Amino acid sequence: MNVTIYNEGRQTKVVLDGRLDTTNADQFQKDIAPLMEGADPDIEIDCEKMEYTSSQGLRIFLMLQKSVTGRGGKMVMKRMSPQVKEVFDITGFSHIITIV
Repeated sequence: MNVTIYNEGRQTKVVLDGRLDTTNADQFQKDIAPLMEGADPDIEIDCEKMEYTSSQGLRIFLMLQKSVTGRGGKMVMKRMSPQVKEVFDITGFSHIITIV
């Protein structure tokens, strides 16, 4: 999984590319750790090239969502493939995380 993080104004953009699974979930969590503490808690995650997420990936997204909400920010996931969106729907995460 390739993770690109950059700022655009007061919003942090995250671009995901590849599979998020047990082999790289720890690295993904390290990559986004600064986003759980930053001063600008508004985050947009571009999932267009994300092919898959495991339960470990879902857990990390939930942790990030809780951190963002706790600091008064908003997290949005966008351009999710139907296959990945289905995982969020089945697990109920699409009711917790804003997906556009």
